[in-house]
Amino acid sequence: MKEKILVSACLLGTPCRYDGKSKPCSQVAALKDRFDFIPVCPEVMGGLSTPRLPCEIQNGLVIRKDGQDLTSFYQQGARAALKLAKDNGCKLAILKEKSPSCGTHCRYDGTFSGTLINGRGLTAELLAKNGIRTLSENETEHI
Repeated sequence: MKEKILVSACLLGTPCRYDGKSKPCSQVAALKDRFDFIPVCPEVMGGLSTPRLPCEIQNGLVIRKDGQDLTSFYQQGARAALKLAKDNGCKLAILKEKSPSCGTHCRYDGTFSGTLINGRGLTAELLAKNGIRTLSENETEHI
């Protein structure tokens, strides 16, 4: 039986990103023979639609580009992703970098200017705090 790993659904080709698109990643797809993927989109799991206006983290809150605070949706999605990981015995998650949910090392700075800063998204942070190793799609060689 293969080990199960949590994977951002957009990296597997599911059109669940804010722009209604996906970001298929060949490096992640290449791991399919070694692992069973558990697809996850915390934003959709938190109740957000696809497509949706972009969001960024500002002062600890997840703010939509029009100024609406969507933090509760992102928190709900993070909790749902953690439950899915625990229910499936996942010890590793491969997540979409730069996302306010899934960013593992960097995310946008909250100004909607395209500026990246060091920091995690809400889901990546919650998974890490609960002992689940998080990697971005650019780090599959570290598995």
